Amino acid sequence: MILESSDRLVECVPNISEGRDSAIINSVADAVKNTPGVKLLYVDSNKDANRTVFTFTGSPDSVLEGAFNLTRISTSLIDMREQNGVHVRNGAVDVCPFIPVNNVTMDECVKIAHRFAQMAGDKLGIPSYLYGNAANIKQRRKLSFLRRGGYEALQNKLNSELWAPDYGPDVFNDVVAKSGTIQVGARFFMVAYNIQLKTDSINDAKQIARKIRTSGFKKNKTPGMFKELMADGWYMDSYNCAQVTMNLTDYRVTGLHHVYEAVKKEARAKGFDVNGSELIGLIPLDAIVDAGRYYLKHNFKGELSSQIEDEKLIDIAVDNLGLSAIEPFKREKRIFEFLLGD
Repeated sequence: MILESSDRLVECVPNISEGRDSAIINSVADAVKNTPGVKLLYVDSNKDANRTVFTFTGSPDSVLEGAFNLTRISTSLIDMREQNGVHVRNGAVDVCPFIPVNNVTMDECVKIAHRFAQMAGDKLGIPSYLYGNAANIKQRRKLSFLRRGGYEALQNKLNSELWAPDYGPDVFNDVVAKSGTIQVGARFFMVAYNIQLKTDSINDAKQIARKIRTSGFKKNKTPGMFKELMADGWYMDSYNCAQVTMNLTDYRVTGLHHVYEAVKKEARAKGFDVNGSELIGLIPLDAIVDAGRYYLKHNFKGELSSQIEDEKLIDIAVDNLGLSAIEPFKREKRIFEFLLGD
């Protein structure tokens, strides 16, 4: 896909609650690939989270069709009554956000989100909750609010008028027991980002997460260090360590370098260090370049950052954030704009 200035382009980043069964993951990927006008950019699976993130782009109508095709296949193959993993989840297609990329407004993505949610309800019998810019109810703007209690709480929620879905059935029938609910949103480009800790303590990871995230410590209503940041702590068997897992909901406000340096400081105060970090899915070019500029300024004082090319800034960011600690960071496969140029 070569991006032309006149192209109308939307990004969709559905997360499904399956990260272990390659046959299911491949079937879902094929459903996206076989949608006319859609380009599947990246598939990111994690066995511990039991979750896969798909990233694809296309015209508004094509992306809507691709999201529906993904949902139809996912909900036919995934049974939430048997699903488990460290990541909190509400449904087989757990989240489905639409993001404006080129010549498309946020308002248009809101309309796409509503159309998709209605299709999921009318054609598949799946309840949907709208979040982000698509939310009809103020409290539901935050995905964390909708995730409270996870799948296990859905039956009680659907029995409450306060939790009536925006679209789809409001009863916990056999279809909903299998599929769960879909959280459908319209939002800015979010960066999913995890930092490895040299400890196996979930408690320490959660304490650090509470200190840095926007919501802070909810029990005593102490705000966190950063705005536009969701964070939690968990243990990853496959990495043999705890992680601080984060969503940077606006990297222009809180960047990778901000949270990495803060987590490193908090970890050292507790007597251990960090061991690099990882991205989940894709990252915009300016987000990683901004991190490179930060480390250039702090580590190579005197050098003029305005004269440094993006390629060098990417290298600096990757090195300082430890983005190759788990596997080599391949910019041509992980930076959103580079994939659009294929």
